[in-house]
Amino acid sequence: MRHLKSHLKLGRTSEHRDSMLRNLATSLINSREERIVTTLPKAKELRPFIERAITLSRRAQGLSGDGSAAQALHLRRQAAVFFHAGNTAMSAITGKRGQLRPERTAGVAALRRLFSELGERYKDRPGGYTRILKLGHRDGDRAELAIIELVDNPREIEAIEAEKKRAKSTASKKKKSSDSKKAGAKKEDSSETADSTDE
Repeated sequence: MRHLKSHLKLGRTSEHRDSMLRNLATSLINSREERIVTTLPKAKELRPFIERAITLSRRAQGLSGDGSAAQALHLRRQAAVFFHAGNTAMSAITGKRGQLRPERTAGVAALRRLFSELGERYKDRPGGYTRILKLGHRDGDRAELAIIELVDNPREIEAIEAEKKRAKSTASKKKKSSDSKKAGAKKEDSSETADSTDE
């Protein structure tokens, strides 16, 4: 029986696996194209992990009434578990020649983007925020690669709008060509009737 075996181990200890999933989730949220390339088993493990975080941000968008600010803060803190918090114990001045440390880390930036942009985008979608596309095998070790991406991303929306414009322009061209054919046929009919009246 396959009880209590809901996740793959991916050949890692539990701490290493959790850290890897947090890194992948941060990369996916922060990426400009809203997609990352990884191996297929990692992508399949990342999907439920990141969708739980997006569901928390979606729930925070739907709050209203008394105590909604406190509830939104609670949901944000719950979602922070899915990302690395960053190095909070380090001093402000680290590195060579006293360079200032950046104020925000990638995990904090991912959490901010999750609750400001993605929660609003997926407000009306009841799940299924990611898509996995298989890429085939990697040359070096024959590992099966996959793209995991967020659905309804700007690139996808632009492609849909371009397709609509293309369909609209071809429909208008067909309409113009059919109108010109009808006009040409009417001209031929009128010239034939004129020729018959001349005789």
